Amino acid sequence: MTSQWQYQVRFDVNDSATAESVHRQLRDPALAPLFDILAAHRAALKCQFDAFAEYVTVAEEHGVEYYPLYQWTKATIENPTKKEKYLKSFTLYVDDREVYTKEIAEALEADLQPLATSGLITRISKYDTNPANNPQSPQRPRERG
Repeated sequence: MTSQWQYQVRFDVNDSATAESVHRQLRDPALAPLFDILAAHRAALKCQFDAFAEYVTVAEEHGVEYYPLYQWTKATIENPTKKEKYLKSFTLYVDDREVYTKEIAEALEADLQPLATSGLITRISKYDTNPANNPQSPQRPRERG
């Protein structure tokens, strides 16, 4: 039986130099195993900070009132500590899709696990689209009249 939910895999690296090399997709021999795994799964990576910055840009172009996470996301990318954290975090897209089947996510996660064991990756996370497993959007304070 196929799950009704879609999944996404993310990973973190532990230092800024590695993050920069991953972000720029440098063909550093130490990163070859990572890029080989991504190629085998037809996966591409996106830096979480870049994704947040793009969200803010789009919201500002189209009207922030239509983007419920705008204030939180903008505050996040402007906070130096959070910026450093999210520059080390990467989301994996498979076949240009942000979310994909559980089977694809589990295979990707399994193939990345040795990189976590070796220390290249510090954390692997798998998220699903089930609203019960995801935090709700931050609520804006109600305006008083």
